[in-house]
Amino acid sequence: MEQSRAKELVTKYNEGLADPSEVTELERLIEGGEIPLTELRHLAQLEQNIFQIPDPQPSMELDNKFYSMLAEESKKSGKSFPTISFAMVNDWFPKLALAATLLIAGFVGGYVVNKPSGNEDVSSLTQEVSDLKEMVMLSLLEKESATDRLRAVSLTSEMDNVSRKVTEALIQTLNQDGNVNVRLAALDALRPYVRDSGVREELIKSIASQNSPLVQVALADLMVELQEKKSVKELEKLLNDKGTPKEVKDRIQESIQTLI
Repeated sequence: MEQSRAKELVTKYNEGLADPSEVTELERLIEGGEIPLTELRHLAQLEQNIFQIPDPQPSMELDNKFYSMLAEESKKSGKSFPTISFAMVNDWFPKLALAATLLIAGFVGGYVVNKPSGNEDVSSLTQEVSDLKEMVMLSLLEKESATDRLRAVSLTSEMDNVSRKVTEALIQTLNQDGNVNVRLAALDALRPYVRDSGVREELIKSIASQNSPLVQVALADLMVELQEKKSVKELEKLLNDKGTPKEVKDRIQESIQTLI
């Protein structure tokens, strides 16, 4: 490959302008030893690209789940919620990170203002919104579109307290998703929960199962940041794997030296 193209890819990546196809191309060059990892700035910059991807259109399946959940909650609580049309859902759905805010300001907030109640009712309604956000997130993770799955991962940043189901879904995404951008986003989304021993243990296990140089290095950097000495054994597996690119091995060796 021409040096000018390689330089262009590195520049776009460092400036946060590389699209998913260019990130894939960049990975191939790293694996081939044509681009050293030292030329790339902190991997977290990739997050800037993720949210520039065009907004997905909501599917009818997800729309039906949305209405079903509202109907079920209405039956359980005996409360009447305002009708929300598909046009309204279609308008705000692409911006899933704001979904709960709009819901609270709409049917939840309106209910509390017009029908004052105790803290228990407010807490119950807030929990229902949290459950709805979780449902949307888990539904989007099942979609074929990488854009949908990226939106699902980004939605977790709007959740105050995620359930075990959500962290397990993020870990599964980190380990199995076919798109490197989605895996990196899942890793970033798991950062707030690294104090959870179960989450940290799964992150350590994930190291040796990764085949993407970018994800491998991102995990190694996180282990150094956490000073997680238990990860050394898994990092050494990558170091001894013949398929690991030399540049990645050098970076991992540095991480191991820092940890031991």
